[in-house]
Amino acid sequence: MTCSRFHLVFAICFLLCASHTPVSCLVDEKLSVPSATTVVYQPTERMNTVANATFGDSPSPSDCGTSNVSCMNLHSFCYTFYPGATMDCLFELLSHMCLCNFNVAMAAMNATDWCAWGNVSGLYSNLSLCTENISDCLGIPWPNPLVEQTFVDIHHRFFKDCPMEELSDPPPPIIFALVITPILLIPVMVSLVVLKTKNGDGSS
Repeated sequence: MTCSRFHLVFAICFLLCASHTPVSCLVDEKLSVPSATTVVYQPTERMNTVANATFGDSPSPSDCGTSNVSCMNLHSFCYTFYPGATMDCLFELLSHMCLCNFNVAMAAMNATDWCAWGNVSGLYSNLSLCTENISDCLGIPWPNPLVEQTFVDIHHRFFKDCPMEELSDPPPPIIFALVITPILLIPVMVSLVVLKTKNGDGSS
């Protein structure tokens, strides 16, 4: 077992024992692992090593943490393994407590179901709430560059091939109605103008 993996396993036990919660993935909180490399925020070499060693393409539920951990315990974790509530600590907490669960849930679904919003909306909301709660606990503004890059990576990994329904053409009947309506209104408006003009000339 490598040193970094040992530290991560020890950190997981630290959080779970502090919160008195079992090692399990919450059923409602099915959360993913984005790329460890970000554009705005560059994770450290240790963080990349931990992410690559622990969170592969298909982590198991037992690899994931639970979000039922108090802010005090999160602070204790950060001050034990990091200089404090830093972005490095936030990265590791999000990877283990939020993204891992999302990834497990997405891996359990067929790829064809990823593009159905009804299938992923709950998971997406849970992920957003998880990142917000942990950021707030650490006193880090939310959203932040790390969280933003996390969602960019998730969209690139899971949703890049989904059709953009809101940008697709409307059904032919709707197109026909939108086109024919102004065409029919033009002669009606012309007739009304002519009739109004004639009535005006007759009255004078």
